[in-house]
Amino acid sequence: MEVLILGIYSFLVWLVFIKFKWLPWNIYSQVAVVVIAIAGLTAMILTLNVVAPSSSDVRVINYSVEVVPRVTGRVIEVPIEGNRLIKKGTPILKIDPEPFKLKVNELEATLVSSEASAKQLRQDLSSAQSNTSSAMAQLNLARTRLKQSQQLASKGAGAHYDVDFYESEVKRLQPTYEAARTAETKVQTQLNALVNGEQSSVATTRAQLEQAKWELEQTVIYAPADGYAINLMVRVGSYAAALPLRPVMTFVEVEAQVIAFYAQNELSQVEPGNEVEITLPTLPGKIVKGEVDSIVWATGQGQYLATGMLPNNPVESDHAPPAQKYAVRVKLTDTNNYFLAMGARGEGAIYTQHGKMIHLVRKVIIRVKSLTYYLVLKLH
Repeated sequence: MEVLILGIYSFLVWLVFIKFKWLPWNIYSQVAVVVIAIAGLTAMILTLNVVAPSSSDVRVINYSVEVVPRVTGRVIEVPIEGNRLIKKGTPILKIDPEPFKLKVNELEATLVSSEASAKQLRQDLSSAQSNTSSAMAQLNLARTRLKQSQQLASKGAGAHYDVDFYESEVKRLQPTYEAARTAETKVQTQLNALVNGEQSSVATTRAQLEQAKWELEQTVIYAPADGYAINLMVRVGSYAAALPLRPVMTFVEVEAQVIAFYAQNELSQVEPGNEVEITLPTLPGKIVKGEVDSIVWATGQGQYLATGMLPNNPVESDHAPPAQKYAVRVKLTDTNNYFLAMGARGEGAIYTQHGKMIHLVRKVIIRVKSLTYYLVLKLH
């Protein structure tokens, strides 16, 4: 665009000074023509970089998910093909469910047994309470008879034999009552061990059953989003392990994000909602529309990790790294729904609310750049 402007300017100079000779062409006019061209072009570029900043580092980023099974087992089916579009919720891998079904059946039987045991405990508690009540009644009766016989014997109206007999009865019935009381307490303690309102053994078995059912559901892995399965190396008969470091495939989501990187002083006038245009080598001649979603006001150079080393001043170092650029997230608004290839890189421009009169210059520049992507500059 700068070359085009200089060409137009040169043509006007030729018309004024050479063709029609409206002004004299001497050393003064020659110097003026050059100074005006340099000053005007410099002012335009400096203003353009603030009111319509451009970036040569625009990236298309997609989320990728490493698919790791939640359970371990033998693969019995891989119902997809690699690098083919997969809709969200489509089964992408199936693990042999038989061991997990057997575990569910085993725990269901154990749960029935645990519930029966809990029911038996309630019956045992009722029986123990009856035994305790009976033992207490007999013990209280023996104590009453002992007291009565002692009163009669003290007045000479009763035999000492009765006193001895009821004393022995009280001593015999006391351990029986205590044993019945202990048995009742033991059963009551077992019943009082509740988890979420259920007896502990029943609650434990039920939790194990729910875990087994969940593991059975995990034998089928579904696509987490619309996307493509990459690195699909798993085959029927393979052994899939529930280990984070052993993914069975990489799933790349279709939804893409566009990130543009700008120098720190280029974003002084940029605000969310500003118009954005990007062009990519994968879409030669096309301009993708969008708007500024947000500016990520953070870089790795502003982060210090907790270490035993004190911070130093990298400016004083001969190998100080250059200042990092800030990322601008772009929200696509283009209705053409262009396919954005993951990892594609190109150029883009942001049009702020300032200097709208010269935005046209930047738009022409970016469109010319998009046309140059048709050229494949290779010598072989």
